[in-house]
Amino acid sequence: MFSLAKIMKSVLGLVAGLTMLSAAAGMAAADETRVVFVTHGQSGDPYWSVVKNGMDDAAKTLGVKAEYLAPENFDMAKMAQMIDAAAASKPDGLVVSIADPAAVSEPIKNAVAAGIPVIVIDSGGSKLTHELGGLLFMGQSEYEAGVLAGERVKKLGLTKAVCSNHEVGNISLDDRCAGFAKGLGVDVPVLNGVMDPTEMKSRITAYLKTNPDTQFILAVGINSAEPGLGAIDELGLTGKVKIGTFDLSPTILRATADGKMEWGIDAQQYAMGYIPVVMFDLWKKYKIAPIADYPTGPGFVTKETAASVIDLAKQGKR
Repeated sequence: MFSLAKIMKSVLGLVAGLTMLSAAAGMAAADETRVVFVTHGQSGDPYWSVVKNGMDDAAKTLGVKAEYLAPENFDMAKMAQMIDAAAASKPDGLVVSIADPAAVSEPIKNAVAAGIPVIVIDSGGSKLTHELGGLLFMGQSEYEAGVLAGERVKKLGLTKAVCSNHEVGNISLDDRCAGFAKGLGVDVPVLNGVMDPTEMKSRITAYLKTNPDTQFILAVGINSAEPGLGAIDELGLTGKVKIGTFDLSPTILRATADGKMEWGIDAQQYAMGYIPVVMFDLWKKYKIAPIADYPTGPGFVTKETAASVIDLAKQGKR
């Protein structure tokens, strides 16, 4: 014969057990480190996809919740709004890029004032990072990297150059062009480009036709470099007009290994995604705070070294 008292006792025991499990799950969720990235680069961009891969790999390895946010286009007003929203969600750490200081400095200062620790990656530099209250800057000095590129081209005995910039107004890319001119020691015109590779190739082709004395193209990134390679090849100028670039891709590395590209400047952006997740997780769990900037570049990948990292680039690690 069934006993109502026994049934009720079993039900109450089950409810109590479920309540304890729910509470434990809630405590686990509260203990989980949460990091939010807000950058100016879309995750589908060949450069920024590597940053996101680093973030994802670190989050998976450590059991951290990590989110990657970026405007659909180069929209600094939208990015500022995203930083505000991310800070309002109270993450354990906020990772940002500063492509336009005038647009995003205030939201970053507000986040810091609200007690959100901030790491700046890729663009903005050390000085501005610390002025805004950020913990550290992770990346390379784009201006100094440009200077080194200019000095390399100068050693080749070349002086007629152009800086191909697919995103004029992005302070990091503008600094690359300015540093290049400084290192080369001559005025270098800037080819004002676009993100669309077909249009970018058309603009580079038109520039080379109009300026047949051009000896060297510095591409400020993959979105300038790959169309530049195509334009040079289409015009039959391979070997006559030399090209070098910032950032890497499988296409760039293959061209470098084949002698069609002088070099690619590697900022090791995978680390920009991976390391901040580790730092914030250590801080939350063990109160281990990052205390110094973390340079990730520049490094020049040349014909002698390109083949060794092509497979890594295909995997989205370089």
